[in-house]
Amino acid sequence: MLSRLQFAAATFFHFLFVPLTLGLSILLAIMETRWAVSGNQEFKRMARFWGKIFVINFALGVVTGITLEFQFGTNWARYSAYVGDIFGSLLAIEATIAFFLESTFIGVWIFTWNRLSPRAHAFVMWLIAAATNISAYWILSANAWMQHPVGYVLRNGRAELDDFLAIITQRFAVVEFMHTVSGAYIVAGFVVMGVSAYHLLKKREVEFFTRSFRMALIFALIFSLFEVVQGHLNGGEVAKAQPSKLAAMESHWKTQKRAPIYLFAMPRPDGGGNLIEILPIPGALSLLAFHDPNAEVKGLNDFKPEDRPPVLLTFGAFKIMVGLGFLFVLLTVWGLFVRNRLTDNPRYLRFMLLAIPLPYIAIEAGWMVAEVGRQPWLVWGLMRTAQGVSPVDAHQVAVSFIAFIVFYGLLGITAFWLMARYAKRGPEPLAAA
Repeated sequence: MLSRLQFAAATFFHFLFVPLTLGLSILLAIMETRWAVSGNQEFKRMARFWGKIFVINFALGVVTGITLEFQFGTNWARYSAYVGDIFGSLLAIEATIAFFLESTFIGVWIFTWNRLSPRAHAFVMWLIAAATNISAYWILSANAWMQHPVGYVLRNGRAELDDFLAIITQRFAVVEFMHTVSGAYIVAGFVVMGVSAYHLLKKREVEFFTRSFRMALIFALIFSLFEVVQGHLNGGEVAKAQPSKLAAMESHWKTQKRAPIYLFAMPRPDGGGNLIEILPIPGALSLLAFHDPNAEVKGLNDFKPEDRPPVLLTFGAFKIMVGLGFLFVLLTVWGLFVRNRLTDNPRYLRFMLLAIPLPYIAIEAGWMVAEVGRQPWLVWGLMRTAQGVSPVDAHQVAVSFIAFIVFYGLLGITAFWLMARYAKRGPEPLAAA
């Protein structure tokens, strides 16, 4: 349990920085492309301002990602020994191809503002954006393999690679990538809109931040709508590959046709495993899972108790993620109608400023659904979580866990303080840009 908590803390902290890197890299590439095509120096100024936040965020993502990967050896050595032939190859490719590419070109991007032409500089940013998102695909393919293992053979007491293409092209990996990256793009869009709203409320650099807001608004609107549609497809994949997770996501206990979705649930006063479900929508779960409102959905009662994931955590995180997903659609659609008169709508701007943390909450809730809902399996159907932990003393894990919390707490405070400081300061004057 301590190893699980430590890995969860490291993962959740790391994932505070990854999504903004993914989404902001695309937005920066768009800004630089507009500078290169139009010659308008305001777009260069815009890219430099948001680029400072991007670089701070990227640096923290690298640091926390490295410590996260070390835990496969320190805390999860048995897991690494069992699946290292598969999992290790995916992470190695991610590091040697995508990560080194993005790291190298970020250095080029930072130090060549006045040395490369606008078109060449924009091309460098597109390389960074591509490498960043390719990196995400390799990592998410590895996670998808843990969720739905394919392309392997069991030999000599371990899982060994048999079909590499099956692993990286399986539908579960593609759907997980699309879902996660879309959420990351929403994070970036809301951060840019929220910071822009702060300055617009104070009537600072109105033209600059109106332009930034509109660009991020369209970006976030597209992917908020896409995320809702794609989430439906994701539900179908979970229903086929991980039926107990689907049942836990909806607190669905009894196998039945026209299975409902419950909008709310709460623990029973007697402390039993079941939840008290409230406000059912008949047939909605059948439709989500099998695209047929009359389809039969297997309930948790048909799984052995030791094979059921924690229901309350999975259900609660799923509802938070879905509820916020629809809220993002509402906020971006609202923004579409007021985009040409933002300074005349201070209420909306305050909403968007306060909404900055919400996409972060949504993506962290999504990871909780994915990882808590996978329990008790570390690799679905192959290895239980308890079987993958390293044979180390609990006191050692407790000490390192506390150290992680303290260190990451200080690191997080410093990082977000720096980003907030640059965000509040605003862009440099055009002559200095």
